[in-house]
This record gives sequence, C-alpha cells and structure tokens, in this order.
Amino acid sequence: MKWLPKEKRNPFIVVVVITVAVLALIGFGLLHSQKSTLAGVAASRNDALAQLQGIEKTIKNADVTTNELAAATVALSQAEQDVASGDLYSWAYNTLRLFKQPYKVEIPEIGQPAEGNVDLFDSFPYKEMSLVISGRGYYHDIGKFVADFENSFPHIRVTSLTIDQPGADSEKLSFKMEISALIKPNAS
Repeated sequence: MKWLPKEKRNPFIVVVVITVAVLALIGFGLLHSQKSTLAGVAASRNDALAQLQGIEKTIKNADVTTNELAAATVALSQAEQDVASGDLYSWAYNTLRLFKQPYKVEIPEIGQPAEGNVDLFDSFPYKEMSLVISGRGYYHDIGKFVADFENSFPHIRVTSLTIDQPGADSEKLSFKMEISALIKPNAS
C-alpha cells in the first residue's frame, strides 16, 4: 500500500473493511437463510418422494391385498359357521338336537338364552349368549358328550357342569351344563 498517499490510505482501508463487513453480513444473513430454506425444501422433497414411493408400492400391491382380503373374508365366514345368529333359542335347540343324535344322552330341557357383552376386550365385535342345558345319561356317555361338544364347537364353551345322582337305585346321572356361545354381529 505504499503506492497510495497517506491521506488516501486510511479512507481506502476503511472502505475495504466496510465492504468486507457488508459482504460478510450479506453472506451470513441472506445466503445462510437461503441455504437453510433450501435444506428444508430438500428434506420436504425427500419426504414427499418417500411417500410417493409408498403410494406407488401400495397401488402396485393392490391386487395382492385384494386377494388377501378375499381369503381372510372366506376364512372368517368359515370360522363363523358355528357362531350363533338369528333366533338364539332356535339356534341353540337345533344345534344341540343335531349334535346329540349319536350320543346316548337325554336332553329334555334347554333353558332360555341370555344375551350379553363379551368382557374379554373393549371393542370385541361379538356378543355372548349363555344358557343352561339339563339332561340325563350314564357317566361315560355324559363325559364323551361334553368332551366332543367342546371340541366340535370352538366358539362355544362349557362354563359349568354339575352332575348329580337322582336316586340310589338308578345308574343314570342327571347333569346341568351352562354354556356360553358367541353371537354373530349384524346377523340377519
């Protein structure tokens, strides 16, 4: 800076320092904010691209999902075949009448079903009915009947079973069985 005279050197240095300071402020102020805005836009673009790829994958797999839904619907309808529906007393009477045919058990009394909510889960889609069945039979016949009944109907359970001997001279026992069964929602 020896080529400048002293009276012009100090104002020149001041102008250079002010110019550098203004450029630094512009760099930090405008360029930094633009850089952070561009980074936000790039992140937003990447999120939108990932979401678009997910939507494209879902559209691509729509046929597979439709087939899985159809298979699940068929499986559910097959699983619901023994679930109570319609007139509960008629359903219980017909189910027990058809089931007890091969067994040597007499069931003269089927109680009136009582409908209620299932307490297992908060929003369980099925309701529950319970009823009492009374009958007579030999010990082995009753045991076979109850075991096969529980194994044949996965949506019905025996909640209590009481066996009594009505008289000292009779070999047949009387039993009282309380069962609970699921009720199909929106059954017509």
